[in-house]
Amino acid sequence: MRPRRRRPSPDTLRPRFWERVPLSRMTPAEWEALCDGCGRCCLNKLEDPDTQEIAFTRIACRLLDDRSCRCTQYASRRTFVPDCVVLTPATIGKVAYWMPPTCAYRLLHEGTPLAPWHPLVSGDPDSVHEAGISVRGWTVPEFEVPAEEWEDHIIDFDGSSDGEGP
Repeated sequence: MRPRRRRPSPDTLRPRFWERVPLSRMTPAEWEALCDGCGRCCLNKLEDPDTQEIAFTRIACRLLDDRSCRCTQYASRRTFVPDCVVLTPATIGKVAYWMPPTCAYRLLHEGTPLAPWHPLVSGDPDSVHEAGISVRGWTVPEFEVPAEEWEDHIIDFDGSSDGEGP
């Protein structure tokens, strides 16, 4: 299966829009271009009900292509995964806390600049993979791990993990 989400054409984007345009005023193409293609948001997460602390796992959504780090059914993903969150300028404030700490949507929402490896900054769509930020090659499909074992697959994006990965 080929991922259906395509990068917007650079000629549809205003120059360095992410530094000048508020999230709420971005065009749909600019909004989509913020995605760096890391695939981290497609990792299953565990949330502590008392502290709301989020723990990422290396267990990927059934729709994630582990090679491209893109959704294989992006346009119709909610048909297959009804609880998949569709990020919009209106919803980012409610869900930013569970987005990966490197996520452009989260960073810009919090007033933080994009990292040098982000494809918009670097000009290279592979820079996210070359920087080791993406989940390429180290996820486990969710259908291979029973939910009661997800805690065994918790990862830490700061350098340690209970399995392979970041």
